[in-house]
Amino acid sequence: MSKAIQTARLETRISIDLQALLKRAVEIQGSSTTDFVAAAVRDAAQRTIEQAGITRLSLADQECFAQALLSPPQPTPALERAFARRSTLLRTE
Repeated sequence: MSKAIQTARLETRISIDLQALLKRAVEIQGSSTTDFVAAAVRDAAQRTIEQAGITRLSLADQECFAQALLSPPQPTPALERAFARRSTLLRTE
């Protein structure tokens, strides 16, 4: 026995021009409007989610970031105290 696939309804208003474009694309692909729109929405959503995880930097910012990795600054006294406190808090003796 197979599981029933749950679905949800998506409604939207589009321009007549966009509807004509959509209809033509559906005809070319030989699919249904529902299948075409669902695939397009899935692809766009996946791209958006993937791009949200990408950090884009200007050339100057890239160079600054690389320099910080290659030559990190010396830790400040406050950072050294924080690391010491962390070690004390996480001690597993």
